Amino acid sequence: MSAPGSPESRSSLIMRIWTFLTRPSSRFSLATLLIVGGIGGVLFWGGFNWGLELTNTEAFCISCHEMRDNPYKELQETIHFKNRSGVRATCPDCHVPHEWFYKIRRKIQASNEVLHKILGTIDTPEKYEQHRLELAQHVWATMKENNSHECRNCHSAGSMDPHKQTEAAQKVMAEGFKAGLTCIDCHKGIAHHLPKFPDEDEDESKKK
Repeated sequence: MSAPGSPESRSSLIMRIWTFLTRPSSRFSLATLLIVGGIGGVLFWGGFNWGLELTNTEAFCISCHEMRDNPYKELQETIHFKNRSGVRATCPDCHVPHEWFYKIRRKIQASNEVLHKILGTIDTPEKYEQHRLELAQHVWATMKENNSHECRNCHSAGSMDPHKQTEAAQKVMAEGFKAGLTCIDCHKGIAHHLPKFPDEDEDESKKK
């Protein structure tokens, strides 16, 4: 007889569970099992997607004071929040890709943010400012890696009309496309304040 907790005991337990799950039912018909399983699958998938979309709203994002009192306030000062056409970008528009695979990957990554919410890493404006550069660089690196998926939720190079851009903008955009740059290479700080880089702090101290 195997000792409790031994590899043989654990293997035996796994085998018994597997046998129970795969053994044909003598109580329910195959049709009943398929119907119940199908309904259960639909309910599970519907509940999963409902929960996923619930966390994909601006109201959910700013339910934490860290987001509401810092980056959300900064967003309100930009053209992405209020403009002549009335089209507004929300938090998930810029931080969550629409494609399912990339969206799920982003949600998994967000579990790390929940951990830091619990730890209180940026729970005051002072702490947020201390981590601003680190937070920004992380977002920039992610968007650089995925070719600015989030920007492309709304923006498309094929839909741009260069003739409605200034000559300077036309030139810069053309050079960017030619060089294979992605949105975030040139458009940092369009929705939130840019962080101070270490060399900027040194320059300011020298001026003083």
